[in-house]
Amino acid sequence: MEIFDYDNILLLPRKCRVESRSECDAGVELGGRKFRLPVVPANMKTVVDQKICLWMAQSGYFYVMHRFDLDNVQFVRDMHAAGVYASISLGVKAPDRATVDTLATEGLVPEYITIDIAHGHADSVRDMIGYIKDKLPTSFVIAGNVATPEAVIDLENWGADATKVGVGPGKVCITKLKTGFGTGGWQLSALKWCARVATKPIIADGGIRSHGDIAKSIRFGASMVMIGSLFAGHEESPGQTVEVDGVLYKEYYGSASDFNKGEYRHVEGKRILEPIKGKLAETLIEMEQDVQSSISYSGGTKLLDLKKVNYVILGGENAGEHLFM
Repeated sequence: MEIFDYDNILLLPRKCRVESRSECDAGVELGGRKFRLPVVPANMKTVVDQKICLWMAQSGYFYVMHRFDLDNVQFVRDMHAAGVYASISLGVKAPDRATVDTLATEGLVPEYITIDIAHGHADSVRDMIGYIKDKLPTSFVIAGNVATPEAVIDLENWGADATKVGVGPGKVCITKLKTGFGTGGWQLSALKWCARVATKPIIADGGIRSHGDIAKSIRFGASMVMIGSLFAGHEESPGQTVEVDGVLYKEYYGSASDFNKGEYRHVEGKRILEPIKGKLAETLIEMEQDVQSSISYSGGTKLLDLKKVNYVILGGENAGEHLFM
């Protein structure tokens, strides 16, 4: 198979069909709801908090709340009280099952539940999907993270409504260095590989370094793209603000880092400082405009038209043009 990543793929333009890029619809449907963008901030402590999640839900965007040091039951209660959908993250251990029990007992049904562990192709994930589907059958379950077609097939067969693809490609992830495993350096190929067998939505998680990578992700099979570093470092971001030589930065660290775990044990993440970018709303508007531009270059008017374009691989022995078949 071809091995490539975002930085050595370019999409090829087709004849433009719109007079203005603003005519293009960058929206996407997931779990019965339409969102303005096929983009979701990573469910990490330094990327999202309850205030950001509430604003995103009210503004037409998809979010996934992180699962660290959080009362998920109260979070669901608060989001529903505010008149918006609830989207939470869970692990696969006894306290997570207890959370599901409490939600079911109290009649609090989160619209979206993401089972969020580093290696999602596991019996523990199979059992957790079954547990959620038994107790909260109407919740839309996203499960991951995985890296292979076999894993996508299994998670879908186990009852997941969507799968999250990406093991270690994130900017603050060091899985490939610590373990020798993952999709770091070939995340876009892994996405293409997994999308060939998927019958349900895929969320491509990690490796996004620029807005154009969103269009590339959609082209190779993603329904939604989860992004960490591009969303970290905003004025509203929950990461700690740090000043270095007169420049303000926000702290950004991986969920598997010792900073998040509170101990140095099975560490697969690191901490970096992101320059403060301004306001999150402005970045989301710019992203939407850039995706609209991508759609116009594809010769289309809607997001899924990006799947129809050809592409070239830059450099390497397998470089060349590849037609959409």
